[in-house]
Amino acid sequence: MVSIANSDPKTEHTESGAADGVTDVAPRMLREWLDSGDTVLIDVRETFERASEFIPGSFHHPLGSLNPDEIRAAHPGKEIVFHCAGGKRSAQAAEQFRIGGEAVFHLAGGLDAWKAAGLPTERPAGAPRLPVMRQVQITAGALVALGVGLGVLVSPWFLALSAFVGLGLMFAGVTGWCGMALLLAKMPWNRSRTSDTPAASCCAG
Repeated sequence: MVSIANSDPKTEHTESGAADGVTDVAPRMLREWLDSGDTVLIDVRETFERASEFIPGSFHHPLGSLNPDEIRAAHPGKEIVFHCAGGKRSAQAAEQFRIGGEAVFHLAGGLDAWKAAGLPTERPAGAPRLPVMRQVQITAGALVALGVGLGVLVSPWFLALSAFVGLGLMFAGVTGWCGMALLLAKMPWNRSRTSDTPAASCCAG
């Protein structure tokens, strides 16, 4: 990602990255942009991720169903900034959104960096007590331990279960898509009522 010429105030104090045409925006700089009222923040995470925690005032457009024309029509004249959990998917979204050589923006480090900077987030009413990704870690760890235990006590073939889970976690880390998380998100205890409209209040997160 690259920084654009400083003649445009929106490009000052941004951070450079790897993919041409997409500019990283630091969390506190993004907060200033949002406070100015001329910037819109688009959350491209999955629905179950947003159901656990989100940035107040952001709009939800999951990466898998991202429609650049719809976003432009909904927010005419606004600067668009994308964000996800860690920054990878938002960079992909920005690339999809970009037309020609125009500058597009995403939150450097994603929601993790936003929270690390001490900026506010909100947990919707009815949000799962334990974030889905932590449930994934617990479930994956339990399956690996089960596979190893059965492999030692019953048959070495059960070690394949541990290998399968490990490969799944590697795939999730590389692609940003986690099938186990999507499955757990459908469980009854993870269902919550969420809204894609900006939130009116927030709590420190």
